[in-house]
Amino acid sequence: MSTPTADSARTSLEDLRTEIAKAVVGQDPAVTGLVVALLCRGHVLLEGAPGVAKTLLVRALSAALELDTKRVQFTPDLMPSDITGSLVYDSRSAEFSFQPGPVFTNLLLADEINRTPPKTQASLLEAMEERQVTVDGTARPLPEPFLVAATQNPVEYEGTYPLPEAQLDRFLLKLTVPLPARQDEIDILTRHASGFSPRDLGAAGLRPVASTADLDAARDAVAKTAVSPEVTGYIVDICRATRDSPSLSLGVSPRGATALLSTSRAWAWLTGRDYVTPDDVKALALPTLRHRVQLRPEAEMEGVTADSVINAVLAHLPVPR
Repeated sequence: MSTPTADSARTSLEDLRTEIAKAVVGQDPAVTGLVVALLCRGHVLLEGAPGVAKTLLVRALSAALELDTKRVQFTPDLMPSDITGSLVYDSRSAEFSFQPGPVFTNLLLADEINRTPPKTQASLLEAMEERQVTVDGTARPLPEPFLVAATQNPVEYEGTYPLPEAQLDRFLLKLTVPLPARQDEIDILTRHASGFSPRDLGAAGLRPVASTADLDAARDAVAKTAVSPEVTGYIVDICRATRDSPSLSLGVSPRGATALLSTSRAWAWLTGRDYVTPDDVKALALPTLRHRVQLRPEAEMEGVTADSVINAVLAHLPVPR
């Protein structure tokens, strides 16, 4: 089979939206965010109320890309070894052998990640950052591609453990999954009335429309997307402005700036350009930065949100031309 070109890879990844829409209605921004994360080798945090198809969205993506996927339901009694794997004693050989955990997959769905204590949440840190798991002093590489798609209910919900800043910063994007619009909700009910089952995506007609070869070709093309010094300076100015905001106790780190550079390049390439514009940066600023800032308690009490602070920064900074 011939190696995909950059243009054919872009077409295949654009087809993902159409394919995923067979199962998920009205969540195009979240679908785009997941594709951007795959292009940037990043991870995604999906936040929304229960029942808005966060889990279904990830399952539909894995079906449309034909990726190996595993799902872990995070609960208060989940142990780190339940995710990474552990050494198991084999009585026949009188030796310990490694039993891989569900993290050894292409797409790990970490469902309701904020329902498990910090110790278990932290077991994903090495996998997300180093793309390996170390057990008993031996580092074991994870498959490629590898993406963690973690879902969480809003932190006000009972029985949740807020993710620590160090782990939040490991997520490339934080995507909010809103309640559907009225017409979208009517479409959802109409599909269910016609026999659609979220447990059987094959019956819904979902099929693979892109391959890992398409993904590799796309990643190579994204890496060649040009970024001018003016746009680089604009990204830095946005991140530095968050550090000076009176509403924030924690601004965006240099890691956040490099993340915004990566996501802006991926978005520029997906929209058909080989260079990044300030509009690309503005389009990806909220999902890339909203989880990397921390509000001061007094600002939070006044109703200030991370999104409103970032929007204010974007509104006041001069845009390079």
